[in-house]
Amino acid sequence: MDEKTMVNDILSSVKSSLTTYQGVISETENMGLRQAIQQIRNNDESFQYELFKVAQTKGYYKPAAPATVTEIQNVKNELQ
Repeated sequence: MDEKTMVNDILSSVKSSLTTYQGVISETENMGLRQAIQQIRNNDESFQYELFKVAQTKGYYKPAAPATVTEIQNVKNELQ
């Protein structure tokens, strides 16, 4: 497996974990456990962003094109 594939796999896995953490946090009543999971999530978000910057620099990952003003306004209108 080449480096590009590994980096993209890790980014995908961390993204999935972040989604799971959010669900667990929203359903956790115990404040100590909730804070521990939030800290783990925050650390993973930092790791994901650092890895994303490396991947972007190496050309391994290209983010989606920025939304236009019209696209943003359309979404806002749909959600209101």
